[in-house]
Amino acid sequence: MSSQIILASTSPYRKEILSKLGIPFCCCSPDIDETPFKEEAPEAHVVRLAKEKAKAGARLFTQGLVIGSDQVAVINGNIVGKPLNHEAAVSQLTSASNQVITFYTGIALHNITTDVCEVRCETFRVHFRALTTAQIEYYLQREQPYFCAGSFKCEGLGIALFNQLEGKDPNTLIGLPLITLIDMLSRQGYVVLEHH
Repeated sequence: MSSQIILASTSPYRKEILSKLGIPFCCCSPDIDETPFKEEAPEAHVVRLAKEKAKAGARLFTQGLVIGSDQVAVINGNIVGKPLNHEAAVSQLTSASNQVITFYTGIALHNITTDVCEVRCETFRVHFRALTTAQIEYYLQREQPYFCAGSFKCEGLGIALFNQLEGKDPNTLIGLPLITLIDMLSRQGYVVLEHH
């Protein structure tokens, strides 16, 4: 089945992860409100947004399989967003020091033809080393991860911040759980390991 694959995301990281599969796909920008609902649990939040992104993408095409994904990081029960500046990044990494951060990644696959949307939530835990102020400053000057949730990029020097990673698929940490996505695609008749 040569169904069109559409990634409803403007994230360069998600685009890069999906490219690993070597399948043809296009991207679109899902225009949705990402504000969390009052009292919304992190898992419910990412699942809802992944589904909304996939459905928003589906409205732009007449056929195909649309991928939506959303992610939050949680530390000590609080959702951690993108720091956007140096001071906020220092604060995030200081509170993450010697702690475990849980990432929740929602992934949705919407079949435009059948109007069926499958949604999953994958968790990934990151165990942080005890970090000194000097180490945090050095890291931030080197990587400037101000547009990354939790103030780090695990695909770069960020790996030095951790002493353990815990999860099924390292791609989940970057924002797109490929192992789960491959399963979802196959349930829609799209087998990644067959010629397209």
